[in-house]
Amino acid sequence: MDIFGLPRFGLLVPPENPVAEPEFMQLLGSEMNVYTTRFPVTKEFTRETMEMYNKVLPEVLSTFGQLRLDAAVVACNASHYLLGPAGDREFLAELSERFGFPVRSSSQAILDLLSAIGTERLTLVTPYAPWLTDISRSFWEQAGLTVNEVIVTPAGPQPRDEDQHFNPYLVTTETILDRVRAAELPEDETVLFTGTGMATLTAVAELAREDDRRTLLTSNAASAWWARRTAGVTDGEGTHPLIRRLGRLATH
Repeated sequence: MDIFGLPRFGLLVPPENPVAEPEFMQLLGSEMNVYTTRFPVTKEFTRETMEMYNKVLPEVLSTFGQLRLDAAVVACNASHYLLGPAGDREFLAELSERFGFPVRSSSQAILDLLSAIGTERLTLVTPYAPWLTDISRSFWEQAGLTVNEVIVTPAGPQPRDEDQHFNPYLVTTETILDRVRAAELPEDETVLFTGTGMATLTAVAELAREDDRRTLLTSNAASAWWARRTAGVTDGEGTHPLIRRLGRLATH
C-alpha cells in the first residue's frame, strides 16, 4: 500500500494536549495520514486563551503551508463554544473557502454527527471547570439540543483553588467509568464525552461492552468520523470499531 496516496488530515491542537494525536492515530489507523500543528503557548487556559485561539486560528492554519489537505479539524471544543453554533459555522465556512479545504471544529463535527444520527437529547460528560461546563451546555442548547444531565469528571481531589480540580488532560479512565456508571443512565441515552484532551477510548470501549444500547460519542471520534466522510473514506478491515459503529448509526 502506498501510504502517501492516503487522504491527508490536518489536526490543530492546544500545545499541552497529550491525547488528540494518539487517539486520532487509533481512530484513523491506516485510513488517513495525520498532520498536526499547535496553537501558541500560554501560561493558563482561560477565557482569554480561548479568545486568542480564535483570533490566531487563520495564522495557525497557514502553518500547513502549501500542504494540500483533504480535511482539517480544530481539536479544541472550548474556543469554539464562545462563538455559538451559528457563529462557529460561519467562521469555519470562511476559513474553508480561504484555505481551499474543508475545516471543522470538533464542536461542529459533533453537531454533524448528532444530526446524522438523528439525536436531539443527550447526557454531557465534561472534564471542565463549572464556568466552562456552563458555556459548553449553552452551546449545545443553542444548537437545539436538550441536555438531560451533566456528568462532571474531575481530575483529582478538591484543592483550595476550585479551578485546579479540573484538567481534561489528567482525568483518569477510572474516574470516567465511576461517574458514568453511578449516573445509571437510560439504556437508550446518547452520551457525549466532550473535550479533545480527555482520554476516552478505553472508557468508551468498556462502557460499550457493558451495554451496547447507548450511543457513545466523543469529540475525537466525531471529528474522525467527519474527516473520513469528508475525504470519502469507506469502512475496511482496519476501521476502528467505534468509527464503524458511529457510521452504522449515521446511516439509519
